[in-house]
Amino acid sequence: MPVSEMISVLNERRVVASVSGGKDSAAMSLWLTEQGVDHDRVFMDTGWEHPATYDYLRGPLTAKLGPIVELRAPLLMEDLIRKKGMFPSRTRRFCTQELKIRPMQRYLKERQAAGDDVINAVGVRADESEARRRLREWEWQEGFDCEVWRPILLWSEQQVIDIHKRHGLHPNPLYLLGASRVGCWPCIHARKAEIRLIADKDPERVVRLRLLEEEVGVAAQARAVRDGKELKTLPTWFQNPTSRAGEDGHRDGSCWSIDRVVEWSRTARGGRQFELFAPSYEEGCMRWGLCEQAAKSSAEVAQ
Repeated sequence: MPVSEMISVLNERRVVASVSGGKDSAAMSLWLTEQGVDHDRVFMDTGWEHPATYDYLRGPLTAKLGPIVELRAPLLMEDLIRKKGMFPSRTRRFCTQELKIRPMQRYLKERQAAGDDVINAVGVRADESEARRRLREWEWQEGFDCEVWRPILLWSEQQVIDIHKRHGLHPNPLYLLGASRVGCWPCIHARKAEIRLIADKDPERVVRLRLLEEEVGVAAQARAVRDGKELKTLPTWFQNPTSRAGEDGHRDGSCWSIDRVVEWSRTARGGRQFELFAPSYEEGCMRWGLCEQAAKSSAEVAQ
């Protein structure tokens, strides 16, 4: 959209930009600033981010973009899982609903009640997934009762990197370790390489997940005994990553423990062979041209 048309559409409406600590939302905020679009920035805290993301958000990102409002649900990830007695899954993504959508809905309603005509700006790009290729730059968001705007929908990753460099903003350190995305650490939809990255660089997170799985499993067993039911599988963070969708589009839904998933993440050929030489995580520095920073980031994450 031409800048003149964009300014006309905005017409002094208040832009609220969702910032995740990731590269795309940062690029969007930088671009809005370049265009002279004043905007507020909000971060939905799940309580399940890597510590480096919080440090980046509250340090370099805030210094470059300006103040970032942190929104939180009454219960963050681990306590929400304990309360529900289950983990989020492909079919029950209560984490997104409870930890991101509802806090944002409350915030926008408060702004609207105060008289603001708000627009929710989101930094997503079409080339990230098939689903995002079907999105439009502008559309009405019923759940938020306002328009959603995706300013960088048609951007390439190189454009995102370029605007970071133009403003002298280093990316979230996790990218320099080879992470393809940042956010929940890990997400229930984490890719194989992302799980291996977490296991190699942040073994404490694996231990934390293992203990959470054990805690929720004990509660699930007690609940099954109380209700006189048979518990076929213990609840875990990950569903079977090797299962294929059937004719109805659903996978088999079997659960894998974090330890089993980590073991699988180190294999190749469909999990039948262990990789002796896995891809280097430091490929992230090649993409951003910041190899010295990548080495420093690796040491920080390992601490």
